[in-house]
Amino acid sequence: MLSARLARRFSARNVHYGWAVAGATFLTMLVVAGAVGAPGVFIVPLQKEFGWSAADISGALAIRFLLFGGMGPFAAAFMNRFGIRRMMLISLGIVACGMLLSLAMDRIWQLFLLWGVVIGLGTGLTAMVLGATVATRWFSERRGLVMGLLSASTATGQLAFLPLLAGLTESHGWRMALLMICGAILIAAVVVFLIMQDRPSDLGLAPYGAGAVEPAPVQPATLGALLVTPIAVLREAAGAPVFWVLFFSFFVCGASTNGLVQTHFIAMCGDYGLAAVGAASMLAMMGLFDFGGTLASGWLSDRFDNRWLLFCYYGLRGLSLLYLPFSDFSLYSLSIFAIFYGLDWVATVPPTLKLTARHFGPEKTNIVFGWIFAGHQLGAASAALGGGLSRTVWQSYMPAFVAAGLLCLIAAAMILLIHRGRPERTLAAA
Repeated sequence: MLSARLARRFSARNVHYGWAVAGATFLTMLVVAGAVGAPGVFIVPLQKEFGWSAADISGALAIRFLLFGGMGPFAAAFMNRFGIRRMMLISLGIVACGMLLSLAMDRIWQLFLLWGVVIGLGTGLTAMVLGATVATRWFSERRGLVMGLLSASTATGQLAFLPLLAGLTESHGWRMALLMICGAILIAAVVVFLIMQDRPSDLGLAPYGAGAVEPAPVQPATLGALLVTPIAVLREAAGAPVFWVLFFSFFVCGASTNGLVQTHFIAMCGDYGLAAVGAASMLAMMGLFDFGGTLASGWLSDRFDNRWLLFCYYGLRGLSLLYLPFSDFSLYSLSIFAIFYGLDWVATVPPTLKLTARHFGPEKTNIVFGWIFAGHQLGAASAALGGGLSRTVWQSYMPAFVAAGLLCLIAAAMILLIHRGRPERTLAAA
């Protein structure tokens, strides 16, 4: 087995194999995020080719966001039962099939089925819970830093792919851009097949920073018990007020990032005369600053009060969103927005995961975080649909951006309701 040989070589160089697993996870999350973010480039081309309205296309994307988040808790349970590697390969396969089939679509219901349901389910089988599972399972130390790295891959994939996709779409059409994403998925699948392992104990290793090998916990024996597990965890977690604070804050996070900016920023810039390639370059700049900001957030979350980190992140994001409607959409003003907004695109993830692990215990963290992430995607779906409706009804995206900025300021204040002291409630071990 290649992974076993690589693990021995890593060990000979005094490097933990968990870093190789984190690298394969980074690539997978990067590519899946690119698939999630790609439709933002295609809104205007689809409108021109098929005559679909912004609200119609946004409806399909809203379904994708809902499934992307709603699958999270169940994806965590599937990873616990069937293994990370297997679920990653299944996810990549479903996404690739959905994209390949969409090359021939010409009806709105096909857009809803393929880009909404199929790609939503496929990406949801990994989603953000993949990073949470790898970080908590393979790392006892540096967990915040690893989660920061993996979270950064999500935003980087969503944003860094966009200029290339926009260029391909402009020169060769949106179908060629989809084929490029499918090629990246194939590369990621090969890397996962060769490198990925489910647990450190599969290779006789302890998690990074731990002193002993941790055996795999006993998992539900039947499919029914497996599907019930996330519901049971939700019922228990819902009794803790901290869960609902984190759920709401992540709802706002999704509404103000994936749902609004990722989906509608390029189309909105087109309303002000900025070409798609130029707008996508602004998103890529956000991705560049987000990569550094999220890595820094992971480092900070291991050292400082995570509540105050989240307060700063949501506050900064809210102010940047409120600034945008009053800017002149010049290169200078958009660059200012891209820098300040990009610094905390997903910087909220590491401290949110740390607070989740602290209050609900390490063994069920990925499932509880999956439910919190479902709130993130519920917010994303609401903003994706709301942005499209705003453009269709009021001929402007600005009401949606102002609403998102105000929600961020409310989330910043609510985070401080979480007690700093002893956790209110910790879930029993699985």
